[in-house]
Order: sequence, then structure tokens, then C-alpha cells
Amino acid sequence: MSKLRLGPIAEDRPVKLTVELPGALMRELKDYAAVHGRLNGLASPMPPEKLIAPIVERFIAGDREFSKQRRR
Repeated sequence: MSKLRLGPIAEDRPVKLTVELPGALMRELKDYAAVHGRLNGLASPMPPEKLIAPIVERFIAGDREFSKQRRR
């Protein structure tokens, strides 16, 4: 079982979004994709751009202050 914060990723209907990332962050995403793929038994790593939405989703879900303010 993966101890990464990001577990298996479900396919969902995508919405196109264009963002600019620093080169260092892109390299980290590539490395993360490789580790994520290995720990989740994938034949090949997911493309790094496919990790961005689940990472942001996980970040937002874990932000307690955001959840508290959203309920108000």
C-alpha cells in the first residue's frame, strides 16, 4: 500500500486548463509520477500533468480552515 498522500487516481471528465510551472516543480512532478506509478503498481507512470488535479484536490480537502470558512 502506498504511503504517498496521493493514492490511486480515478478517471474523470477533464476540463482544459493552462498553467505555467517553474522547471523545478515540473521535474519534481515527473519524479513524483515515477514513484506514484511504482508504488501503485502501474505499468508506466502517469503523465505529470495528470497528477496536478488530484494533488490540488487533496490539498483542498485537507485544508481545515477552508472547510470551516466554506460552511459559513
